[in-house]
Amino acid sequence: MTEKIRLRLFLDECVPDSVGRVFSDAGHHVIYLRDAGARGSPDPLVCTLAEANEAILVSLDGDMKQLAKENGISKRRFINLSLIKFSCETVKAAQRAADAMSVIEHEWRRSRDSEGRRIFIEIYPGTISIKR
Repeated sequence: MTEKIRLRLFLDECVPDSVGRVFSDAGHHVIYLRDAGARGSPDPLVCTLAEANEAILVSLDGDMKQLAKENGISKRRFINLSLIKFSCETVKAAQRAADAMSVIEHEWRRSRDSEGRRIFIEIYPGTISIKR
């Protein structure tokens, strides 16, 4: 049997607490931006805080997707940033997180088996996109 993994997640302020509860109820460690004392921070600072906490950034903000793609792939900045991006209605994000949990955990486990890999998952209303 595969050992249960424990993710570290950093929730952007646009992510509802209900999403954090889904992750914590599944045994994962959740850090809220507001608890890091960084409310209203610009997106690059939020990315920096997620990386500094060695956590996967969870966001509903479309700009985060662009920051992760541009900076993590082609430049040194945010090179280790992993992202779970919700592209669904805010009120449905918690349910979509629960629906996608096994996929998220699988991708994290897979990324740890490949040194230096990160995860980039986008969760839509009816689909999940994974960039490898």
